[in-house]
Amino acid sequence: MKFWDTSAVVPLLVAEPETARVRRLADDDPVIVTWWATRTECVSALARLRREHAISADAEIRTRRLLAELAAEWAEISAGTRVRDRAERLLSFHALRAGDAFQLAAALTWARGEPAGRAFVSFDDRLRSAAAREGFDILP
Repeated sequence: MKFWDTSAVVPLLVAEPETARVRRLADDDPVIVTWWATRTECVSALARLRREHAISADAEIRTRRLLAELAAEWAEISAGTRVRDRAERLLSFHALRAGDAFQLAAALTWARGEPAGRAFVSFDDRLRSAAAREGFDILP
């Protein structure tokens, strides 16, 4: 079981340079844990790709269906006071945007505050760095 941030989920949905690596990770361990807002962040990424003409409108619709199927299977860390409090603490120690602080706070909640030996899947450099400093094993 691994925690996946949005930057790692999107390549599961659309062809990107990281797609082969994340598919191997998902094949090795198909249990995906995400933050409550990850699905919405993925929808935002897909809409941006359509606006930038990287994918067609039809591809966006198909990919949103794939996202819905994937999201129906993953484990999701809900929003709540514990996650918000952790996110606010993280902002004091790491150079993160609020959304990334929520991602990392959700991962820490999933890990019950003990990230050693837990995998964090991300392609966001700042988030990877903060997650490593918190004690997660960073993939890929």
